[in-house]
Amino acid sequence: MFEHSEPEGTGRLGLDPAQVPGGVYQLLNSVVVPRPIAWVSTTSLDGVDNLAPHSFFTISSVDPPVVQFTSVGEKDSLRNATATGEFVVSVCTESLVEQVNISAVPFPGDVSEFDRAGVTRAPSARVAPPRVAESPVSLECRVVGTRSFGGDSTVVFGQVVWVSVRSDVVVDDRVAVDRLSPLSRLGGASYAPVRDVISVPRLTLAEWAARVASAEGAG
Repeated sequence: MFEHSEPEGTGRLGLDPAQVPGGVYQLLNSVVVPRPIAWVSTTSLDGVDNLAPHSFFTISSVDPPVVQFTSVGEKDSLRNATATGEFVVSVCTESLVEQVNISAVPFPGDVSEFDRAGVTRAPSARVAPPRVAESPVSLECRVVGTRSFGGDSTVVFGQVVWVSVRSDVVVDDRVAVDRLSPLSRLGGASYAPVRDVISVPRLTLAEWAARVASAEGAG
């Protein structure tokens, strides 16, 4: 896959994604890590509740609050969200890894992953699709747009209209990551829980300048 096109002696390999047969999907999956997992629930026009994990997931906007997930291929999450205009993102936790994995099985569209994975439907407050009762945090969303880049991937944008949080994961009005115990996606079949968390306060410009001046003075 890799072309030895980087300058000799650097120890680095390079490639042009446009020249790789089949694309660089697996490479990107192993490089852009860890990735949060959106456990997306939707309801089809026929009333079937779908549930699927999507690890191409992030925040798009904070005002208004918008999140996004990418459907690689035309999956039930994409079809249902675009048809009904609604979806729910439930947070995947370490204790739910088996259920998350089962919900990724390509069941037929008339089969609900809620039932196959053995998780409980909980009624949402503002949208029709149910949330996952076992998940400590759920974001209820209304579709505000989609974007395809010409291949088989479509980004779905959803404005968050309701947030449901289990009280035991909240500390000082924030969700505590050690209590949430979120699960992240890595490359291949690998997942990773959050274990060691470091805190690095962001510097102001004045603090950074003071550090530089101190280092120069010591030198």
